[in-house]
Amino acid sequence: MAAGKAEARVATGLVDQWRDILSVHARTMCELDRALHRHGLGASDFEVLDVLAEGTAEDGTSGFRVQEIAGQVHLSQSALSRLIGRLEKDGLVERGMCSEDRRGVRVCLTPKGRDLHTEVRPVQRAVLSRMLESDD
Repeated sequence: MAAGKAEARVATGLVDQWRDILSVHARTMCELDRALHRHGLGASDFEVLDVLAEGTAEDGTSGFRVQEIAGQVHLSQSALSRLIGRLEKDGLVERGMCSEDRRGVRVCLTPKGRDLHTEVRPVQRAVLSRMLESDD
């Protein structure tokens, strides 16, 4: 009986911890969306721009395959495709065929996208700092 109660307390603690994580995530995403809205972006939009601006593709070329981006931004393939379509329509990214795989699509920042990322990056980092740094 005592073992069962101990397991229940551990499980309750894990559930409480999980809910705290979800709460921090939800509050942070709302703050990011609010702060980025005045720049015409949402949190996921910025995340894609940030991945494109900060990294290099696995094969060392400019731009990323959509699958590489999906692995970093935690969106479904269809949601990411729609988001990239909006960013492309706004002139922030370009899509092109992969030279090594004609079925693949490579996404690159445009100069306009790079400029917007540079402008907005400090805003996003300030929100993350405010929301995620502990008050030690």
